[in-house]
Amino acid sequence: MWKGLGPGLQRQVIYGGLRIGLYDPVKQFCTNIAGGDSIGVKIAAGLLSGAIGITIASPTDLVKVRMQSQGKLPPGTAPKYPSAISAYKIIIKEEGLGALWTGLGPNVARNALINAAELASYDQIKQSLLGTGVFQDNAYCHMASSLGAGFIAVCVGSPVDVVKSRMMGAPVGTYSSMFDAFVQTARKDGMLAFYNGFGPNFARLGSWNVVMFMTLEQVKQRLFGAGSGPSATDQAD
Repeated sequence: MWKGLGPGLQRQVIYGGLRIGLYDPVKQFCTNIAGGDSIGVKIAAGLLSGAIGITIASPTDLVKVRMQSQGKLPPGTAPKYPSAISAYKIIIKEEGLGALWTGLGPNVARNALINAAELASYDQIKQSLLGTGVFQDNAYCHMASSLGAGFIAVCVGSPVDVVKSRMMGAPVGTYSSMFDAFVQTARKDGMLAFYNGFGPNFARLGSWNVVMFMTLEQVKQRLFGAGSGPSATDQAD
C-alpha cells in the first residue's frame, strides 16, 4: 500500500513547495498584466506555477510510478528498483538522463490543470462561502472549500492523470506521443477509461486538499494574522 513512498515524498516536497510558493508571485505578475484580479488570473497563475513545479519534479514522479508498478510482479520476483536512489541510477544507466522526464507532456498538462483547479477553485469557493454570511473564516469553511476544490480537480485532471500513468508505466515505444496515448486509450478501453479510479482518486485528492489547505490556513494565520484575506495563498504585504 505504500510502494513508492520515498519518491512520493520527494515529489511532494519539490512539487508541492514550488507550486504553492510560486502561486502568489505568479498571480501578482498576472494581475499586473491583466490590470486586476479575476478567476482567469487565478487559473493562469495556477497553470504556470503548476507547470514550473512539475517540470522540475517530474523525475520523482516517474520513479514513483515505476516503483508502484512493481507491486504487480509475481510473488518471489526480485524488484528491478529496490529503492528510489537505485531507480534513478538504473534509469539513467539504461535509458539515459532524459528518460527521467518520460511522460513530461501529460505530466505538465495534468499537474498544471489540477494545480489551477485546486488553487483557483479553492480561492473562489472560499470567497463565495464567506460572501453568503453563513460561513466564517474558520476550519469548517476551509474544509468545505478544500473538498470542493478536490472534486473539481479530479473532474478536470482525471483524463490526463490516466494517460500520464499509462505513459510512465508502459514499456518504451508503447506510445509515440501524448496524443497517441489518448487515442489508444479511447480506442481500446472507451472514453470512460479516462475516469477509471475516480473514487480513490477523489479520496486521495480530497483528503490531500483538506490536509494541505487547512495546514496552510493555520500557518498563514500564525504568520500574518487572522485577517490576512480570503485566500489561503494570499499573504500580508
